[in-house]
Amino acid sequence: MPAWLLFTVEIVGTVAFAVSGAMVGLKREMDIFGIAILGLVTAVGGGAIRDLVLGITPPNTFRNPIYALIAVAVSVIVFLPFVRRAFQRVHRLYDLLMLVMDSLGLGIFTVIGIRTAYDAGHRGWFLLIFVGVITGVGGGILRDVLAGQTPYVFVKHFYACASLIGAAVCVALIGNVGEAVAMTVGASLVVVLRFLAAHFRWELPKATHK
Repeated sequence: MPAWLLFTVEIVGTVAFAVSGAMVGLKREMDIFGIAILGLVTAVGGGAIRDLVLGITPPNTFRNPIYALIAVAVSVIVFLPFVRRAFQRVHRLYDLLMLVMDSLGLGIFTVIGIRTAYDAGHRGWFLLIFVGVITGVGGGILRDVLAGQTPYVFVKHFYACASLIGAAVCVALIGNVGEAVAMTVGASLVVVLRFLAAHFRWELPKATHK
């Protein structure tokens, strides 16, 4: 995959996750600092965990701060009064935008995690899939913990499973059809599964109290 295209995809994923993080901050009625931190952690947290697992130190977030700066800038924009008022007026817009941004970020960062490990010379399927999933869901878990709520990945319909399936497909394809096609198919599958899960309310079995 050309470097410029990969950079573009990473920026799109960073913006998507930063928006989802900032929106959680809005819902929790945080101040601008809290919202910026949630946006930042959501956008770069999964990548930082990935790099630590792969032994890449310091993580890319600290070596190339463009992603962190974009995440903070996007979070501040979401905090602007007219943007906040738009979310407050149209509650359904919040839910829809949260679904779109979270799904887009999940799909993009899942396959970027796999690509990072693959380019570092790792070929074991278990490691590639694990790194892909942790890159996709890691930032969201950190976001929810900081926001004082049960991580989205543990309670919402078909979230981590969508990342897991997309990662497995990407890993299965990457050695045969190339990075670009494998990443496109894997990311698209994650997004489609998330949309289908939201529409049809697919959920894993849950523990319930009688």
